[in-house]
Amino acid sequence: MRGLIAFATLFVAVLTKETFEGHQVLRIVPKNEVQLSVLKNLEEMMEFELDVWKGVTGVSFPVDVRVPPHTLESFKSYLESHDLEYSTMIEDVQAIVDMEREQMEAAALFGQPRNTDSFDYGNYHTLSEIYSFQDMLVAENPNFVSKIVIGQSYEGHPLNVLKFSTGRSNRPAIWIDTGIHSREWVTQASGLWFAKKIVTDYGKDPDLTAILNNMDIFLEIATNPDGYYFTHTSNRMWRKTRKPNPGYSCYGVDPNRNWDAGFGQPGASRYPCSETYCGSSAHSESEVKSIVDFVKSHGNIKAFFSIHSYSQMLLYPYGYTTTPVKDQAELHTLAQKAITKLASLYGTHYQYGSIINVIYQASGTTIDWTYQQGIKYSYTFELRDTGAYGFLLPAKQIIPTAEETWLALMALMDYTYKNPY
Repeated sequence: MRGLIAFATLFVAVLTKETFEGHQVLRIVPKNEVQLSVLKNLEEMMEFELDVWKGVTGVSFPVDVRVPPHTLESFKSYLESHDLEYSTMIEDVQAIVDMEREQMEAAALFGQPRNTDSFDYGNYHTLSEIYSFQDMLVAENPNFVSKIVIGQSYEGHPLNVLKFSTGRSNRPAIWIDTGIHSREWVTQASGLWFAKKIVTDYGKDPDLTAILNNMDIFLEIATNPDGYYFTHTSNRMWRKTRKPNPGYSCYGVDPNRNWDAGFGQPGASRYPCSETYCGSSAHSESEVKSIVDFVKSHGNIKAFFSIHSYSQMLLYPYGYTTTPVKDQAELHTLAQKAITKLASLYGTHYQYGSIINVIYQASGTTIDWTYQQGIKYSYTFELRDTGAYGFLLPAKQIIPTAEETWLALMALMDYTYKNPY
C-alpha cells in the first residue's frame, strides 16, 4: 500500500511540473577574448531565456547553456553571427528528466525502506525520504548520531544537521553540506551515502576512527530544502531558494552568493530574476543565516566542505578577489593530494585551485565567508560530470561519485585532524 501511495504522490506531482520538452543544452567554446566578452553577457540576454549551466571561465573553456525551443534558432543565429562555435550536449532535456522520474517511480513501488541498510543509495530521493533517512540513522545509532535543527527554511522546512560525535561537546569539528543549489541532485544523494559511510566505517577504518575519536562531523544534506522540494514537484532545474522577491514575479536568491564575503560585488547579480541574485542583503536567506549562526556559536569548526555539481573541480578561496589567501600554498598542495586520492578509484579527473582562477569571479560564496571566519580548510567540490549530463547525472553514477568523493573528503579530513591550528 505504501508503494502505491508513493507512486500516486509522484504521479500527481508530475501533472504540475514545468516541462523541458525540446530544450537543448548547447556547449559553446570561445576562441578569443572578443568571443569571451560576448559570452560574458549571456545571463543578461533576457530575450533568449537562457539557463546558464556552466559559466564563462576563459578562452577555450566550454560554456554550457540550456535553451528553450522557441528561442533555439534565434540563439544559434546569434552565436553564428559572432562566429562562436557550438555543439549540442543534450538534444532534449525532458527526455532525460523523464527517465530520471521513471526510475524514481519504479523504486517507489517497493515502498519505503525499514532501515538504513535497505535504503536505496543508488537512486534519487524526495525531501521527505531524506528526512526519514535522517531519523532512521539517528534511531539506529543513538550514541553516535544526533539530529540538530539549526533553523527553518522560508517555507518552514526544518534545516536538519546530522552530528557524528563520540565525545564531549564543542570539540574541533568538520562541516559538510550538500544541495545548497537544489538542482544538483547528485550532491544530496552523495550526502546520504556519506552519512551511512560514516556510521559503517567508524570502528573499522582506522583513519576515520581516529578523526571521530577527536573531532565531530556535522553534515547538512538538504541545505536548500525549499528549492529541493520544488525540483521534485514543479521545476527540476530550480537552483535558488524560494522566498518571494518583493516587486518581482520571480522567486529566490542564489544561496551561494548570499554570504558576507565580497557580497554584491562583481560575480553576483543585483537583479532578482537572475540565477545568481545575491539577495537584498548578506545572510538574508534563513538557509544561509542558520549556518552562519551555527558556525559562529560553535566557534571551533576547523574544516568546511560545501559540495556542488557539476564540472569535477576542487576549489578553495577566494572567489570575489584575485588576492591570494594567506594559506594558498598549503590549500593548493592539499587539494592536489585530495584529487589524486579521488582519481585513484575510477580515474575521474578533477581541476583544482582558487575559485576565481579556475572558474570565474563569484562574490558572496560560502567558502570565502568561512575562510574569513578563520576556518582555514575551506573547500568547494564540483562533482561529476563535465557536461554530458550536467545536473541530470544518471542515478547509476550516484554511488561511484560518492565513493570517489569520499576518498577526497577523507584526505582533507585526515589532514585537518593531523594539522591542528
